[in-house]
Amino acid sequence: MADVVMDGVGKVYADGTRAVDALDLSVAHGEFLVLVGPSGCGKTTALRMVAGLEDISEGTVRIGDRVVNRVPSRDRDVAMVFQSYALYPHLNVRDNIGFGLRLRKLPKAEIHKRVAEAARTLGLEEHLSRKPRQLSGGQRQRVAMGRAIVREPQAFLMDEPLSNLDAKLRVQMRAQIARLTRELGVTTLYVTHDQVEAMTLGDRVAVMRKGVLQQVAPPQELYDRPVNLFVAGFIGSPAMNLLSGRLEAADGGFAVRLGDQRLAVPEQLLADRPALRAYADQPVIVGIRPEDLHDAADDTAPAPDDAVLRAEADLVESMGSEVHVHVRLAAPPAVTADVQELAADAGDADQVPDPGAGTSELVARLGPRTRVRDGDTALLRVATDRMHFFDPATGLSVREET
Repeated sequence: MADVVMDGVGKVYADGTRAVDALDLSVAHGEFLVLVGPSGCGKTTALRMVAGLEDISEGTVRIGDRVVNRVPSRDRDVAMVFQSYALYPHLNVRDNIGFGLRLRKLPKAEIHKRVAEAARTLGLEEHLSRKPRQLSGGQRQRVAMGRAIVREPQAFLMDEPLSNLDAKLRVQMRAQIARLTRELGVTTLYVTHDQVEAMTLGDRVAVMRKGVLQQVAPPQELYDRPVNLFVAGFIGSPAMNLLSGRLEAADGGFAVRLGDQRLAVPEQLLADRPALRAYADQPVIVGIRPEDLHDAADDTAPAPDDAVLRAEADLVESMGSEVHVHVRLAAPPAVTADVQELAADAGDADQVPDPGAGTSELVARLGPRTRVRDGDTALLRVATDRMHFFDPATGLSVREET
């Protein structure tokens, strides 16, 4: 087991395309770090440079005590798990798992021992004589995992290993990978486009955009304290609601105006975000997580007017344990390059709102007993102490004083 360190790593292709730019990232001994971001952000390229499958244009990659920039892939002592499984169709499960060990000319008894242990760990003992075509997608991925485990590498490298599985199998395999890597204690660098995978699997999560690292932090910190608009909008499902607002001085404190409505900014929030005071009478982008919008009708005591938004319910989706209510709010939407890129990544590029639009579409995650129905005027109590604020020009979170 070893740490993996990328120091100023860059990748520039022959046509001048820069896929990765000055990436500084370290994966500690036994840590499970997830690299996440939109398609084309450079995360797989970064992983392949660690694996030795891509040449490194700039910087250094270190695995354990060795700089491996010029070390062939086969000599880096890492095991890679691909999204395509990469199994040999003519070999059975036993031989697929042990293939790499035979290439290394290990004794047959040692190969048999390691394969048997991996099969037991992965629940594949009954399938050792089967060919890949006789296995389900989840079983094939477990075989690919077994092939990595038996090598006893210094690090696991996983490139979207669950992307070819259906939704139910993804959940099952996600849990299995989490348990397995924790039991083995192997340093793991895991690449995915799925932010739910990232948040549930990673000890830490690194978010990339256009080849540049945006933020690396434990999942909850990433969710609660995103450093910029891009991270805020990318992490979370449903995504954070983003609105154009204006910060105003009000009654000795501050409030944020959203269209013709205002929300009070609590003193504690101002204390947590001291830089916000400098935005008095200036535009800001306001972020509100769907779970921080509540049905005011469910409150035992009336919510203050400056903590409630009136909005028209456009669509109500019952999820069983919760209800997602899509509403239209008479307030301008946030439209920046970050927002447009997030919409494109979600497949909604055509749905990016007009910057001059007077209404925004929000999602509220309400309790299953909410009485809000399509067409209702919903009164949504906002957890104002959990609002997020961003600079409209830079996209950076407004937090600490500079």
